[in-house]
Amino acid sequence: MKNFLGILFLFYGQALLAQEQLPEVLTFKEYLAYVKQFHPVARQAGLKLSMAEAELLRARGGFDPKIEVDYDRKVFKNTEYYDILNSTFKIPTWYGIELKANFEQNQGIYLNPERTVPTDGLFSAGISVDVGQGMFINKRMASLRSAKIYREQSVAARDLMVNEVLYNAALAYFDWLRVYNEMIIYEGFLENASERFKGIEQNARLGEIPAIDTVEARISVQSRTLDLEQARVDLVKERLDLSNFLWLDNNTPVELQPNIIPEVGILPNIDKALNIPAVITPGVIPENHPRLRSMELSLRALEVNRRLMANRLLPAINLEYNFLTQKPDQLQSFYRENYKAGVSFSFPLFLRKERGELRLANFRIQDAELDLKLNERQLENKILAAFQQLESYSIQTQMAGEMVKNYNLMLAAEERKMSFGESSLFLINTREIRLIEARLKQNEILNKFLYAKAMLFRDLGIVPDED
Repeated sequence: MKNFLGILFLFYGQALLAQEQLPEVLTFKEYLAYVKQFHPVARQAGLKLSMAEAELLRARGGFDPKIEVDYDRKVFKNTEYYDILNSTFKIPTWYGIELKANFEQNQGIYLNPERTVPTDGLFSAGISVDVGQGMFINKRMASLRSAKIYREQSVAARDLMVNEVLYNAALAYFDWLRVYNEMIIYEGFLENASERFKGIEQNARLGEIPAIDTVEARISVQSRTLDLEQARVDLVKERLDLSNFLWLDNNTPVELQPNIIPEVGILPNIDKALNIPAVITPGVIPENHPRLRSMELSLRALEVNRRLMANRLLPAINLEYNFLTQKPDQLQSFYRENYKAGVSFSFPLFLRKERGELRLANFRIQDAELDLKLNERQLENKILAAFQQLESYSIQTQMAGEMVKNYNLMLAAEERKMSFGESSLFLINTREIRLIEARLKQNEILNKFLYAKAMLFRDLGIVPDED
């Protein structure tokens, strides 16, 4: 009984070990989901939006209420020269209007007469208005508008970064798939060459064929073995390149294990994995393309700056009016006769600095508009070129498949003729070499087709869904 349990454990242990080494498929869609969720660049792209929110918060701080307290006191040789307290509460609002409340309490032997106030202090409440510069737009308003634009632009920038890293990740996956297919091709033909060598070696021992034929058969096996070893080396390299895009949640890199294989039947699912729409007009840029959206938002930010520069051509005029009272808790104590008012005016005579800044702002807008038009045209051509490439590679794929089919027929016919003694090993090897070349060409065309799909994905600015 004990021996039976030991044998049973050994059997299942070997079965479990073999199960762990069985190939597991990493589908292209699952792979992209891992990259989008955990890759450091994709996470950095998410930080763009957080930074934009922080920038917007800082810009909104320009409209925060503010408390200012200014206290100054001087005593010399037991004499109080002055004791001055001035506190202000300000509320900045839109359109250059600022609400103010103030309290003053001053005393001292050498106090400036204009600072003389009642013993209990003097309260004031009023308003300050910019009626020239800063009435419709000022630096504070421009900063807030630019911050809102930057927040929208950060979404486009995030999508661009994610799109680019997924594009590069897709190319790495396609190269991994290409080399894996090459290895499968060489494995199959090595197995055929080995079986052929065994048969020829046995026939040579029986004297049915010349012994020199075994040399040619052995050379064929050695050649296929070399090709397979090179394919395995290339597969290790591509697997490591692919591992650069695989990370875990705690920023830990992941190395792809040798038993993980790519999705061989990738073609039917490629559009769904890349989230490419079913209906696309060649050469037409989709709405809200992240690159063009980012450039349009940059143009809007430049327009805000241009308005600010144009506003500086106006004179700086500030009007201020404050009610004065000793009893702020009684509204009837605010009389129009008790007030403090003022006006300030400034205006550069030649406006050379202001006119220069406005010209620069206009030139920057023109430059951004030209850049936007250029990028639109380039994207249209890139999308059109991607469609033309896909159409050409579809035709080439069909032709390559027919060539492989025909070469298979010719090789099978040559092997049948050899079984009747009407052919030679040299002709069979020649047919097989042509078939290998056709299979490799077919695999190369598939890789180019997938590359074209990835280029279309990048040019369309798509960010696939995680699910």
